[in-house]
Amino acid sequence: MTSLDYFYKLLSRREYSVRELTQKAQAKGFSLEEIAASIEDLQQQNYQSDARVVESLITSYHGKYGKASIRRKCMEKGINLDLFEEIWQSQMEEEESGALDELKEKVRRKYKIDDFRSIEQKTRVKLWNYLQYRGFNPGEVLAQWRREEDEMVE
Repeated sequence: MTSLDYFYKLLSRREYSVRELTQKAQAKGFSLEEIAASIEDLQQQNYQSDARVVESLITSYHGKYGKASIRRKCMEKGINLDLFEEIWQSQMEEEESGALDELKEKVRRKYKIDDFRSIEQKTRVKLWNYLQYRGFNPGEVLAQWRREEDEMVE
């Protein structure tokens, strides 16, 4: 069995980082040159990707563990921290954007708001408290929603 065959077998079950694959192959007695060549081949075919490993870790551990814990898991797997930070930022932006869209629709239904540019004072106070209680900055959120409506009108 070559190191490439061994890696195919491993990667068919789950994602592994380059460091993990290297350690496992060395434990099996493969040479470093053969391991490096096999890993390069796997990456060219897109069978192995440290970025996918990070995405998988963030997806599975986010909500259960904080950023520091997930970063430590990535370090244990030998993943570059710059790569982790880049993927963390992109996933958090996507998640935040989706959460704000859902929140906007929920607020529209709850407070019967058609236009965020003209909200009654009483409703504005309720909305402000609602957003603040849920950990959002009401001023920023409402300003963003107003800008979105202005863009839609134009």
